[in-house]
Amino acid sequence: MLNFTIKTPTEVVFGRGIEEKIGERIKEYGAHRVLVHFGGASARSSGLLDRVERSLFDTGVDVGDDSRFLTVTTHSDELGGVSPNPKISLVRKGVALCRREGLDFVLAVGGGSVIDSAKAIAMGAATGRDPWEFASTGTRPDKTLPVATVLTLAASGSETSNSCVLTNEETKEKRGITSETNRPVISFLNPENTFTVSKFQ
Repeated sequence: MLNFTIKTPTEVVFGRGIEEKIGERIKEYGAHRVLVHFGGASARSSGLLDRVERSLFDTGVDVGDDSRFLTVTTHSDELGGVSPNPKISLVRKGVALCRREGLDFVLAVGGGSVIDSAKAIAMGAATGRDPWEFASTGTRPDKTLPVATVLTLAASGSETSNSCVLTNEETKEKRGITSETNRPVISFLNPENTFTVSKFQ
C-alpha cells in the first residue's frame, strides 16, 4: 500500500495507520470541542473508535466531565447510532447537543449515512436553523461547522462530496441538501477500516 495525501478541495489523507494523526490534523482546521459521531457498535468493537479517541487525547483533546471533546455513542442517552438513510430526528438531537455544549467541529466515523448525518448536524449547529428547512425548500446554508470523516465503507462518496441526504420519518420523505459548505475539510481513508465490511456490501 502506498500512503498519499490529496486535496480536492477536501484534503484526503490515505493510508495505513493514519488514525494516529487525526487529533493533530483536525486541530490544524480549528477543532477545539469535537462531536464524534458514528453509527453501529462495530466502530467500537473493531477498535477504530479507541484509536481515534487516543489520537484526540494525545493531542490535548481530553475525554471526561471537563472534556474538550464529546464522544457520542450508541449507548448514550443523548444520541444513538446513525442508521441507513439518516434520520432528521437524530440530526436534531445532534444539533441541540452541539449548541448546548459549544462544540465547534464534527468528526464522522463511519460510512455515507454517518457522514451525511454529521454534515446536517454541522449546518444546523452553525446556522441555528433546522436542517430539514434546507432539505425541504432547496435553500442552501451559508455556513457550517467544519466536518472531518474517518471512512469505514468504500465508495460512499460522501467523504468528499458537497451533498447529504436526510429522511424525515414523520413525512416519509427523503431529500438531499447540496451546498459547497457541505464538503468535509479533511477525510481520513485507511482501507484497512473497510476489511470487516460484508462481502455483500
